[in-house]
Amino acid sequence: MKKSNNSLTFFFHVMVWVVLFSLPYLLSSGEQQILIKVFTHSWIPLFFYALIFYTNYLLLIDKFLFKKKTLWFLLINGVLIFFFIWFRNEINDLFFSETFSRPPPKKGNGPPLNMFIYIHIISSIVPLVFSIALKTTERWVRDEAIRKEAVNFKLQAELQHLRYQLQPHFFFNSLNNIYSLVDISPERAKTTIHSLSKLMRYLLYEANTELVSLSKEIDFLEKYIELMKLRLSEKTKVNYHFPKISSDIKIAPLLFIALVENAFKHGVSAKTENTISFEMNIIANRIFFMAKNPDSPKENSDKSGSGIGLQNLEKRLQLLYPNKYKFNTLIKDSNFIATIEIEL
Repeated sequence: MKKSNNSLTFFFHVMVWVVLFSLPYLLSSGEQQILIKVFTHSWIPLFFYALIFYTNYLLLIDKFLFKKKTLWFLLINGVLIFFFIWFRNEINDLFFSETFSRPPPKKGNGPPLNMFIYIHIISSIVPLVFSIALKTTERWVRDEAIRKEAVNFKLQAELQHLRYQLQPHFFFNSLNNIYSLVDISPERAKTTIHSLSKLMRYLLYEANTELVSLSKEIDFLEKYIELMKLRLSEKTKVNYHFPKISSDIKIAPLLFIALVENAFKHGVSAKTENTISFEMNIIANRIFFMAKNPDSPKENSDKSGSGIGLQNLEKRLQLLYPNKYKFNTLIKDSNFIATIEIEL
């Protein structure tokens, strides 16, 4: 990409100077001694302007102006401009004085010498100003690209850190569920381990990307819910309704699993009947997800999780969908309700 940009810049510079050197010849068509006039009055000045431009663009601006050595920068350019004005006049006097010889102007006629010098100085300052403007713009674009790259790198690092936290957290909770089944029902424990292997395959190989298909994410949620239902008693009912996805909707992976985990962690009670519900809807370009479970705080003996799931979820939403999400939790009628709304 950098090599391509350098080639494009080089091509742009070449084209600009080709146009500048061609225009005087094209516009002077029909005059006598065209080539000599164009050479002396246009190409020689343009050659000096190019020297001023590239001396500053390639050397002086970086070495002096950007390093806050403004006085040296102005002094060197002043000497450079006056040298080019003198050298240009010397060339004209040595090689072209006879070609354009005219009788000397009478005293008081024509513009004074100071005016010619003033015009030469102003015209020499123009390429200097353009070189500063172009170099400053390029530096700003480069610094802005570096800043955005740094921000993006930081974002990816934070997301990767959160993902590394999420996967062990998910695995930790699942192993706790399997542990609870080993003594009660070894056969169901084996089935659970097999289901867990499929889920971990998704975590390791498919969810390790920026975006995944929403249909695959829903399939992952359904398998996880069915795995969690294996250890539940008849007192706990689990209802879920997820849409059938026909279009190829992409979403960041593992956004909803934290709410599912949280519902099973806090919504299961061996003493009372309870219901856990999950629902997802897609309306226009928005995804709505809701998890509802009885508000049953964890007992001290419950080691099923460290409580980082919802914290990680909100942090990931902030990083992945800034100003495009809503995440709310509330307690209503003794139920804990968590909702996510994401604008795609």
